[in-house]
Amino acid sequence: MNLARHSRKAFRATPFYFLLASVGFILLFPFYWGFISSLKFEKDIYDFSGNFLLAERPNLLNYGTLFGTPHVFTWFWNTFSVSVATTAIAVTISVMAGFAIARLRFRGAAIAGTLVFITYLAPRTFLFVPLAQILNGWGLLGTLPSLWLTYPTFLIPFCTWLLSGYFANVPHEPEECAMVDGASRVSAIVRITLPMAMPGIITAAIFSFTASWNELLYAIAFVSGGDNKMLTNGIVGVFIGGDYFSWGPLMAAATVSSLPIAILYFFFTDRFVSGITAGATKG
Repeated sequence: MNLARHSRKAFRATPFYFLLASVGFILLFPFYWGFISSLKFEKDIYDFSGNFLLAERPNLLNYGTLFGTPHVFTWFWNTFSVSVATTAIAVTISVMAGFAIARLRFRGAAIAGTLVFITYLAPRTFLFVPLAQILNGWGLLGTLPSLWLTYPTFLIPFCTWLLSGYFANVPHEPEECAMVDGASRVSAIVRITLPMAMPGIITAAIFSFTASWNELLYAIAFVSGGDNKMLTNGIVGVFIGGDYFSWGPLMAAATVSSLPIAILYFFFTDRFVSGITAGATKG
């Protein structure tokens, strides 16, 4: 009897798992393609006569080329340090702005929230000239700190919009009870509201770190010199020349650089999904 019931349940669940496996295959295939290409010789990457989904002569020469490139470890460190710094700046400002838009009652709060999100939709190329003039005036153009100031220009609008939606759904009562018991407004926010909004804050931090890690345009426009490059513009400058692409080292770099992001999402996937869902659909 139980065997028959389990069989019916398994039969009804088969379409769901088939769809789940299909979506997973589609999403993961680019990563597999990049990894398997990084194990091939340059000539084999363009050879589609055999089974191009497998590496007939797998080797690690492309990884040797990547790690033998001058400054590559400096680029890794630059990318990591800039991503951490810009994430801290963007999340700190976004928490304050998102809380103010969602919880403080002032005239024009709804318009402010809409304008913040519209700012995020503005193309980054519009900001090249004014940002370059500002950085040049401050003596930062061409240096790594220029990215600490320019990356938050596109991180803060999205994170503020996301967090304002999340704060709007955090209950007011615990914060008000803490203030009735004698806590100051700031103390109630820090001890009560922020811990309750932690999934949204973690989501904003993951988004900021990922966007900073993968950013290319500002890295090309605002920094110069081998020691100041990020991983994105450094790799592009070395392995792409005119219309020639060294796909083997490029795929090796893409595989290695995707590992920190993959690890980040592996540990925080559940919080990221709950945070992005609550922040994007409510408020």
